[in-house]
Amino acid sequence: MTEETKEKATPGEKPAAKKAKPPAVEDKPFTEFINEHFIPALKTAIAKQGITEVTLELKKAKIPVVGYESFPECWQVVGDLGGRVFSLYFLQENINGQKAFSCCLRGEKPSTLESFMIDERKATLDLLVSFTLKRLNGQKWLARN
Repeated sequence: MTEETKEKATPGEKPAAKKAKPPAVEDKPFTEFINEHFIPALKTAIAKQGITEVTLELKKAKIPVVGYESFPECWQVVGDLGGRVFSLYFLQENINGQKAFSCCLRGEKPSTLESFMIDERKATLDLLVSFTLKRLNGQKWLARN
């Protein structure tokens, strides 16, 4: 230890603490994260695909797929892309919990409930947006393949 470092480190004094990182947006309460971060990010990403007629909302409701009527209500992000409707279901009030997806044309009931992001251990804003876009593109709702 040099004389210079001895002078800086006085006995009993703690070294300066590192600046704490701000909490990640994913750590915010569920509804706040969805309304303030996920929905705006998804709307922007869909608009970049050239779709301007986009409605997205968060609501708590029953799953409208036949056979799931007895399930309890769950949080859903419901999107309408000019008559094409999709729902992203959060079966628990947690972005890292089980998720499902359905889609149909406006006025119809979805016939299939698909698992969504089942292999991802930790959901991030970017992953949620990316997986949603991939799923919508799989329907050929965003661009022709």
